[in-house]
Amino acid sequence: MSAMDLVDCSPEVADALKSGSAVVALESTIITHGMPYPENRKTGERLEKAVRNAGATPAMIAVLEGRFKVGLNGDAMDRLARGENVSKASRRDLSFLAAMAKSGGTTVAATMAIADFVGVSVFATGGIGGVHRGAEQNFDISADLIELARTRVAVVCSGAKSILDIGKTLEFLETQGVAVCGFRCDEFPAFYTKSSGFKLDWRCDSVRDLARVVRLQRQVGPGGVLIANPVPDEAALASAEIDREIERALSEAASSGVTGKSVTPFLLRRVLELTGGRSLYANMALVEANAILAARLAVELASR
Repeated sequence: MSAMDLVDCSPEVADALKSGSAVVALESTIITHGMPYPENRKTGERLEKAVRNAGATPAMIAVLEGRFKVGLNGDAMDRLARGENVSKASRRDLSFLAAMAKSGGTTVAATMAIADFVGVSVFATGGIGGVHRGAEQNFDISADLIELARTRVAVVCSGAKSILDIGKTLEFLETQGVAVCGFRCDEFPAFYTKSSGFKLDWRCDSVRDLARVVRLQRQVGPGGVLIANPVPDEAALASAEIDREIERALSEAASSGVTGKSVTPFLLRRVLELTGGRSLYANMALVEANAILAARLAVELASR
């Protein structure tokens, strides 16, 4: 059995792949673990609409009852949004979910892996995982970074969440040889905010230039290209405010004994509460902007 024997592509995605037209992968943890219901379901629908409006086919990826789904129907998305026996699935979890016929919302790493199985080469997300604060003691480093180093998928994101150690995250990406560039920006964004204080070595100012980099990275490899697209101006939060609330949420997580893969959902939920919902608005705005940019990139790649 190969990985492809576990994959179910929706008819829409299968037709797009067969014809060589533009397809954009979307992760499902934004629905299962990133936002509350029903905002998560609405966001999933908005992302798919944004991708279609930009000329590409959306391919939301998840694991449902042991099957790797590439493209979801309404019922499947609703099940994920309601969190009915759905785990948070990274690359390491895929074989277990398949063997036990379980369901999972796919992280960046797992989404990249499944997208690569079927030949989808562009993926839009909100923010990547990274090196967690205190990693020098607990070695908490996201599998997303390793996946970026070995899987030839271009990932459009708004940087890394500022709950992470962004400096160490960029150092780790450099050590792993991951190509990172900013889209019309010189600093790596920090998810809710447009800048993190960490300069990037490379930037692209047009989708055509991004496509050239992605095509060449496929030849040079291994690994993909990480494209940093800052949160839109109208949704960006002030760095001082979000840093204050994140520190408070981190302290609460530590005192509550929250560890491992439970940390990020806990922090996102508390930051949402502490910002009075404005972090959710920023999250929705940035992931939609990333979906649009990814679709434009996929269209450009498919045009040659």
